Amino acid sequence: METASEAASLEVERIGGIEETAVDLAPGVNVLVGRNATNRTSFLRAIMAAAGSTDVNVKGDADAGRVELTLGGETYERRLQPTGDGTVRATGEAYLPEPAVADMFAFLLATNPVRQAVLRGDDLREIIMEPIDTEAIEAEIDRLTDRRAELQAELDRIGELSEQLPGLQERLTTVEKRIEETEAGLETKRERLESADESLEERRSEKEELDETLEQLRSTRRERNRVASDIEIEEATVTDLREEIDQLEAERDELPAVPVEEIDQLEGEIDRLRTRKSDAEGSVTDLQRILQFNEDMLEGTQTDVVEEFLDGGDDGGSPTDELLEGSAVACWTCGTEVEQRAIEETCERLREARSELMERVNELDRRIEEAGERKAELERTRDRAGRIEDEVASLEAELSASRETLSQLKSRREALDEEIDRLEDEVDALEDDDYDELLALHREVNEHEFELEQLREERAEVREEIDRLEERLSGREQLEAELESVREGIADQRTRIERIEEEAVEQFNAQMDDLLALLEYDNLERIWLEIQETEVREGRSVVPKRLFELHIVRRTDAGTVYEDTIDHLSESERELTGLVFALAGYLAHEVYEDCPFLLLDSLEAIDSDRIAALVEYVSDYAAFVVVALLPEDAQALDDGYTYHSEI
Repeated sequence: METASEAASLEVERIGGIEETAVDLAPGVNVLVGRNATNRTSFLRAIMAAAGSTDVNVKGDADAGRVELTLGGETYERRLQPTGDGTVRATGEAYLPEPAVADMFAFLLATNPVRQAVLRGDDLREIIMEPIDTEAIEAEIDRLTDRRAELQAELDRIGELSEQLPGLQERLTTVEKRIEETEAGLETKRERLESADESLEERRSEKEELDETLEQLRSTRRERNRVASDIEIEEATVTDLREEIDQLEAERDELPAVPVEEIDQLEGEIDRLRTRKSDAEGSVTDLQRILQFNEDMLEGTQTDVVEEFLDGGDDGGSPTDELLEGSAVACWTCGTEVEQRAIEETCERLREARSELMERVNELDRRIEEAGERKAELERTRDRAGRIEDEVASLEAELSASRETLSQLKSRREALDEEIDRLEDEVDALEDDDYDELLALHREVNEHEFELEQLREERAEVREEIDRLEERLSGREQLEAELESVREGIADQRTRIERIEEEAVEQFNAQMDDLLALLEYDNLERIWLEIQETEVREGRSVVPKRLFELHIVRRTDAGTVYEDTIDHLSESERELTGLVFALAGYLAHEVYEDCPFLLLDSLEAIDSDRIAALVEYVSDYAAFVVVALLPEDAQALDDGYTYHSEI
């Protein structure tokens, strides 16, 4: 990190509670000193907006806000407009082109997403890995996974084909044997026909007309046999098409009805559930802050309250001055004297309400998942029904064409049958008894020639199919080798991600150890992360997943060390844990290399001396540390820092 040598100038208009202000931030530590409701947080959010964040509110009575940051000779101006849904739309140039990491680890306000995730007990893997670019590795894993599926499918097909090869070879042997037998039979018939022709040679000159008629008869019979064969093929095609259509229609009839309105209703229900979940999570956050405030007041560690109470007090003093002797206290929200036990009971009810809200969030998650699965199932059914309709329409068209071809072939066969009858009648009229045997021999030769032609065609088809199968099978070893290589590649890439995760966790743990050592809490021995392997349900499948679990190691006054969970900590301890974790991310991911600002707010969970030590520690990294503190907490900080008491 390069130390800033020039001030950062900020002009702010209509942001949060600020109407208009201009502040120069000196390099190093800048302390915003003041009570609550003095626009310190609004100013921090203005810095966030200038850096690129949209986690900012425009002043309630304004249509738009504006921030301008001048730093290092460059000026960055952004305008922000409310969108009506609680967010803002920003235009202009920000200091950070990608502010997401800074939002998580550099802008550590009370609503910081990392601090809130720790408070809620969320899985921290996505947060820790967010700044780390693993997209290229994950894309390579996806590519290799797709290739693995392709190779496995091809090997499965080859396996099926290899089972067909013995049958094809046996069929080829049978066809070749039949060809030999048919050729031998044809040769015998031809010899007999030649002998008969020689015996009738003397009369052949008188029978030229008969010979011509016999040739026509042979040719017509050959064509008729071909047509009959084509009819058999076409009839088989029609049968196959009809069966395929019947199967598809049966599948379509078995599919449940998919009302379009139900999909729309589910989509609307999912949106409503997500909104309810977001509202519930917001309520959890609000309850956590209220609980922390009240617990700190009861413990006497919170000396700041809302400005309205300060303005309404008789003497304008701190509410902690109103604490009464004994078990009664002055309520810090209205000033009424109440039993301390009553406030403690109220806090307990708030804890119960928070637990109920957390359960509601989990229940809403489950309902969102169920509705999503149901919607996906309906969409798959609808899409399958649509594909079936398209396939049936295509097959119906093909069936209609086959039936038309079959009708034409049958008409042709009938015409050839009539022509054969005519030619046979003509032969009968021309021939005498000596030609009866000759005619029969011509018919038999013709039939053998046609059968031989068909057998040779079948042999050629079988040989071609065998060659195709053997060619496919010859590539099996290469495919298996590639599949093994792809599997190793997937394992290597996943190992890379796991190694990156482990390194990130190691860095986080080291930074949290350093921060806790700096803060020197007697009852907090260690905060550390552990990677755990588990299985989670995604849709209908159970898949492996790595979770990052946060462990708390505590020490009793007697020196006993034991492990605890975030759920068992007090609100102030949870706030402290969230802050330590977020700062560990700031240091581990070296966010200060890109973002010159580190913003700290809502540090009431830490006493003033520890705040001073923490600010001094992080000032070695950030070019500008901007921290919002109460006057009594700011007194412990170095006098050499820059202090801002008015915003």
